[in-house]
Amino acid sequence: MEEDKLDFLLVPIGLLLLALYHVWLLYTILKHPTTTVIGLNAESRYQWVFAMMSDPLKNGVLAVQTIRNNIMASTLLATIAITLSSLISVFVSSSSDSGNATSQIVYGNKSLFLSSIKYFSILLCFLVAFLCNVQCIRYYAHVSFLITLPSSIDIMESVEYVVRNLNRGSYFWSLGLRAFYLSFPLLLWIFGPIPMFLCCCMMSFLLYFLDTASSFTRQLHRRSFKEDMFKAGDLEAIGQLS
Repeated sequence: MEEDKLDFLLVPIGLLLLALYHVWLLYTILKHPTTTVIGLNAESRYQWVFAMMSDPLKNGVLAVQTIRNNIMASTLLATIAITLSSLISVFVSSSSDSGNATSQIVYGNKSLFLSSIKYFSILLCFLVAFLCNVQCIRYYAHVSFLITLPSSIDIMESVEYVVRNLNRGSYFWSLGLRAFYLSFPLLLWIFGPIPMFLCCCMMSFLLYFLDTASSFTRQLHRRSFKEDMFKAGDLEAIGQLS
């Protein structure tokens, strides 16, 4: 196959491989959440919020500090994303006449139009990561107020509302990380379609082991979750008696 045609074959196949993996992951999260790390983390956040809101006067400081740490991590990633976006914009605007040295190590299409698509894709990826982390900070900041509310009779409704907002922030955190992950094959695309395709294959393989949970982990979370549900039932009974 001609060198200029490799980009039109390997790049779509690599992106399609990542897209199919994430479609499978989304389906698994919706249908079988306990088999994924994201689903188990959502259950763990439910247990954590229930434990914090069961006694906000005692656990309020711990809850706010924990959420503050998450806000700091999201702020760091958002800062990195917008900084890299700015650097890429400056690099593209200043390297219009210095592409000959780079084209010597690229095996693939070396046209100026395709190079612009490469840099635009990387820039878009970092901008998406920035926006996702900003939304993550927004939800975490809202949860930091909600989690310190005084306990009431309908505490389970309050817990579910706080958990829903906390999970939304965590989902935006995951989307921001996925955008950073996607930037790796796009960065390697600068050096040709073959490194980009190999990176897509390796990343799909590695993400499968990072996103799926073992049977031991599922049993451990399930046993802990059942114990907290029993405690929640006792708390609701006490609230109805009062």
